[in-house]
Parts: sequence; C-alpha cells; structure tokens
Amino acid sequence: MLYFARKIAVDVDRSHRFGKTQAMEALNESEKGSERIQPSREKSGIYWRQSKFQIGAFDTDMRLAILDDYQKAALAMADWDGLRPSVEIQTFHDTLASEDAVAEALADFEIVVAMRERTAFRRTLLERLTKLRLLVTTGMVNASIDLKAAAERGIVVCGTDSLRHPTAELTWGLILALARSIPREDAGMRRGGWQKTVGIGLHGKVLGILGLGKLGSQVAAYGKAFQMEVIAWSENLTVERANSMGVRRVDKQELFLRADFLTVHTVLSKRTRGLVGPDDLAAMKPAAYLINTSRGPIVDERALVAALEGHKIAGAALDVYDQEPLPVDHPLRRLENVVLTPHLGYVTAENYRVFYGDAVENVRAFLAGNPIRVLEPA
Repeated sequence: MLYFARKIAVDVDRSHRFGKTQAMEALNESEKGSERIQPSREKSGIYWRQSKFQIGAFDTDMRLAILDDYQKAALAMADWDGLRPSVEIQTFHDTLASEDAVAEALADFEIVVAMRERTAFRRTLLERLTKLRLLVTTGMVNASIDLKAAAERGIVVCGTDSLRHPTAELTWGLILALARSIPREDAGMRRGGWQKTVGIGLHGKVLGILGLGKLGSQVAAYGKAFQMEVIAWSENLTVERANSMGVRRVDKQELFLRADFLTVHTVLSKRTRGLVGPDDLAAMKPAAYLINTSRGPIVDERALVAALEGHKIAGAALDVYDQEPLPVDHPLRRLENVVLTPHLGYVTAENYRVFYGDAVENVRAFLAGNPIRVLEPA
C-alpha cells in the first residue's frame, strides 16, 4: 500500500529558499508521522508556518516521469532506486514538442520532474493532466509553470537548489572562443588546414555586462582577472553596487557603444523581453561581440540575425534561443561568425547531481506528507 499526500493548506514565505541541510531536516521530520502540523519556525530565510497534509491510501504504484533527459544522464545522478518499487520511473530523452504530445505522454503520471524551462506547464496543459499530483522543477524559479493554475488543481510544485558558477564559466569559454576563433580553427584543422584567422586579446578590452546580479558579478570577476575594463548596466543597478565590485556603472547607451564584448546576464520577464533591440545592436562597434547565456528572447533574434548577416557586429556566441531545441533550418546555424552551444550553461555533472538529488528528496518528502522547497504563486 503506497500513501500519497494531498495538500490541504500551505503558507510558505515568498523567498522559497530552502538549504540542503534544512531540507533534510524537514524530510526526516516528515517521516515521523503520516499527518502533522509543523510548528512555526525560521530556517535559512524560510518561515514554515502551519502546514497540514492529509494522507490517503493509494492502491496502485505511482508513476514518475523525468522529462527532457537529453543525455540519458538523470538516472545516474541521484539515488532514484530509493523510490522503487513503490514508484515506477520513466525517462523521456526527446523533446515533447507540442502540448498535445506532452498531455498524451504524461496522462498516466502522478509525478513529473521537469528540467528547467524545457517543457512548459501552462494552465491548459495542467487541466489535461488529471492524475498529476507533484511537479518538480530543477531550480527555484521556472517561468514556464503556471503556479496559480497548479495550486487551483491541488498540484504541489517544488523546486531544487542549483549551482550558479557553471553558466558563468561557460560564458567565459564562449568569450575566449570568439576572441581566438577556436571553433573555426578546430574545424579547419580537422579538414587538413592551418591558421586561417587572426584573433584578438582580452587584455585592455572593454567587457560590458547587462545585468550585474549573481551571475553577472562572477563574469565581472573573470573579466578583471583578464585585466579588462568592466562596465555594467541594468535598470536597478546602483553606482554603489557596481563600485563595490570594481565595476563602473554606465547608462545603457554607453554600455552598447563602448563594449568590445557585451554579455547578457538578466532574467527573462515582461520587462526584459526584447531588451536588446535593433537600436542597441546598431550602436555596437563593428568589431564587437555579443554573448547570451541567459534567455533567448531578451535579445531580438531577428535583429541579431540581421546584424550578423550584414556584419554590423563582428560576431556572437549564443547558448539560448527563442525556440529550443533550435530548429535545424534556423539561419543562425548557417552563419560563420556565430558560436552556438545547445543551452549548456547549467549542464554540468555537479549541477545535475544537485538538481536530481534534490528532486528525489522532494518526492520522498511529498510521499511522506510534508513537501519541501514548495513554490507558491505570487
């Protein structure tokens, strides 16, 4: 007999931050009883006030789907066996491209583990997934999940912790690839060629950062290590914060005019969609490069393709796109002045172990009647 949890009432602080130690403590607490009211307490910035879950009998095994496991790596990154045999686990290695495809594939699953924002869970889809009880997303923010619709349907949504440095490291790899034409020279060597390009150095160049948050500040530190001049802009960036990192705050126009390498590190929102538009790209130096490892729609994709095709800027390195996976016939795939990677920013073994390890903890806690890392609608 397997037990499942149905949420009655949850009041969780909006910060949604829950450290691994605290998560394990809550998990251990949850296993002490099948029905519990947890006293109010503060842990790592979270207030768990009164949370009550009614536990009911579920006569058949639950089914769990792991989505978008492109590299077939998910099962090796966590102790999924600890959920068996009560939970049947199935991995999906290919993208389910349409809502109909997702609805059909997941119709019989009570638990779904989604990888970041690869698969969208809008209201219309959630209404079709009548068996879904728990949706786990990697990371603590997922703009492609309708949290309000999930709550209305009694679906618990949980997140996981994540590492931030992998994306900053990939950003720097892309900058170096652009500066020294590494992909083009590698391809030439494999065809039997030798030295076709003349690279540029980073020392003394201007690194422009759009968004000086946790990721942007890490990239800024790398830039300073390469002895670059680092400038930054975002709508909410203050001079004091920029100065504290040894970075000079400039206005948006100066950022695009002066940057030799302009890298995007802001979150996607209604305010930032299309934030980098045709006028911004036109303001860049002909010898400048744009790097985007944040989200594709922050940069006007059509305007960027036009700028690259017309050699209005020297090139770009992109890890994110308006549509993912990038269509095979997309014009970006044909441009020689672009370095393309398939959204690898967060894809490291270390990060996957955090993602999937926390996902297993979330499932165990849910089944025990005390979900952890719960995401609530704003």
